[in-house]
Amino acid sequence: MEVVPAAGVIIISDDGRILLVRRGHQPQMGRWTVPGGRLEPGETHEQAAAREALEETGLQVRIEREALRVRLPAGEGREFEVRDFIATVAGGTLLPGDDAADARWFTPEELDRVELTTNLLGYLRDAGVAPDLRDARVAPADSD
Repeated sequence: MEVVPAAGVIIISDDGRILLVRRGHQPQMGRWTVPGGRLEPGETHEQAAAREALEETGLQVRIEREALRVRLPAGEGREFEVRDFIATVAGGTLLPGDDAADARWFTPEELDRVELTTNLLGYLRDAGVAPDLRDARVAPADSD
C-alpha cells in the first residue's frame, strides 16, 4: 500500500464558523469538505495546509495547531495519510479556486444539514470543532 502524505486545514472564524469548500472534481464532487491536498516535494504538513487554504479559498491562514490525523483510501493501492490543522484567517479575500467549486462559512450546527464528504462530520467532532448533535436533548415545551 502506497501512503501519500497530505494536509488539510480547518479554518475557524472569530465567531466560531468553519470554512468549507465544495469539491469541484471527483471523488465526491459537489460535497463540502475542508481545504487540503497532498504535500509537494520539500514541503512540511503545515506549509501544505496553508498553501491549500490559499489555493482553494483565496485566504492566507495562520496555522494554530494540529487537530487530528486520519488515513483515507485513495484507490489503486494508495491511501492518504492526512494531518489536519486548525487555522485562523490572516488575510486575503474569500474566493473559491483551484479544484473548489464554492467556499462558504458554516456554523457548527449547520454541518449536519449539508452534504459533507464521507466521515467529515465525525472528523470535525474528533477535532473538537463540531458538536455531537446526535446526543442533543430537546427540552419539552412548557404548556399552559
